[in-house]
Amino acid sequence: MKVKRIIANIETQDMSKAKYFYGEVLGLDQLMNMEFIATYGSHEKMETQISFLSEGGSGTPVPDLSIEVDDLDDALARIQEAGFPVEYGPVMEPWGVRRFFVRDPFGKLVNILIHL
Repeated sequence: MKVKRIIANIETQDMSKAKYFYGEVLGLDQLMNMEFIATYGSHEKMETQISFLSEGGSGTPVPDLSIEVDDLDDALARIQEAGFPVEYGPVMEPWGVRRFFVRDPFGKLVNILIHL
């Protein structure tokens, strides 16, 4: 298993602040807008994104971190073998992501996912 991307998620109820600062001020493109999440980035090759969420999707809490992997089953097995309880999933979400949530040793809610 390889970690492909780490995404910081920032909770907000005011998407306009994200649009202004990241879209207009910094010049990032809006890559996704699905009511509960707006993602800003660039069409240039890069590995970093900032997403703004009013919820975690499918009624879940906002995770502190999202980590994209190339093999979700391997990641799930490693989490379970290490004794960390899965708090949500694994589940295939309607937006084309398979994921599960787990808390890291510091209590941060981590969304581990794969795009299908």
